[in-house]
Amino acid sequence: MLSHIPIDLSKVRSEDINKEVLRAAIIAELDAINLYEEMAHMVTSGEIRAILLDVAREEKTHVGEFQALLLKFDPEQEAELAAGKEEVEEELGKA
Repeated sequence: MLSHIPIDLSKVRSEDINKEVLRAAIIAELDAINLYEEMAHMVTSGEIRAILLDVAREEKTHVGEFQALLLKFDPEQEAELAAGKEEVEEELGKA
């Protein structure tokens, strides 16, 4: 589990710090989603399962928030995300 920032931010160029913090935040949220969903499938209580899955959904919203900011601060990321989507659609025959 992620309990610290996975990179040494002191070594990040000042112009890249916002992007790197946003990427670390996305990683943390994805880690939390995996943890909550895994625990939800382990518990025997339906009530606990429901809450864990609800919290996991909230974390997915957080991923979207951080991703929206990342795309604002990193135009290259936005372009590559679009390119990746296009490649998948081509590969799946949906283009």
